[in-house]
Amino acid sequence: MSRAARFARRVLRDEWQGIVAGPLRELRRRGPGALLLAVVACLGVIFFHALAQHPAGATAVRAVGGVQGDLPLWLALLRTPVSLYVPALDLPVWAGLTQLFLAFALAELTLGRRRTLLVAYASTLAGTLSVRVMLAMGPGWWGFGLPPEAGHVLDTGPSAAVVGLFTFLSVVRRAPVVFLLTGGSMVLESIAKPNLAGREHLIAVAAALVMGLLHERARRRGRSPSPGFDPSAGDGPKAVVKGRAAGRV
Repeated sequence: MSRAARFARRVLRDEWQGIVAGPLRELRRRGPGALLLAVVACLGVIFFHALAQHPAGATAVRAVGGVQGDLPLWLALLRTPVSLYVPALDLPVWAGLTQLFLAFALAELTLGRRRTLLVAYASTLAGTLSVRVMLAMGPGWWGFGLPPEAGHVLDTGPSAAVVGLFTFLSVVRRAPVVFLLTGGSMVLESIAKPNLAGREHLIAVAAALVMGLLHERARRRGRSPSPGFDPSAGDGPKAVVKGRAAGRV
């Protein structure tokens, strides 16, 4: 077997352990309750999607969870948490539910609920706030600024949180394949369809990348525990704690 093939095999094996096998062990240990955030996210998207199928419901959904660049900042911040569950009305919601469930499930099993919510919200908020900066810049600025009419476009909904979670996981679990698939698909999307959603997705990837790198830097300095399980320890978060106690981690 060539050196490149052995390297690729090792990378894929480590990635499988860190992204898939480890969370599955956590799920067996903690039970279905460990998927609470993933289930709530999917049910929330289904609920708001069904509500938006009626004219009055669509108005209500936009009033409580519709975020756009021309809103007052305080109102945009108030609606942003709800916008995590409001799908884009012009896209098939069922196609994104699998990605939504996987992102929140893997993140919750690996990072815990609090950090999962923090990364998801921060990724979404980064995209939302960046749009306001682009609108303030105005057209031009080497293509970074936006015209005023872009302020009427709704934000990306849960998709920014999804790409943010996958990016953060790929950094803290050292999963280059997942990172390339996530970041690369966002770059291709922005090239093939250069719209506001593409920009927000790229901002979400960048924000999650920075958060992941800062988290890893803090962890190496001993200020933050390793997120979730350690695949080399073999049994989830408890194994990490035990390993540290025994001087193995």
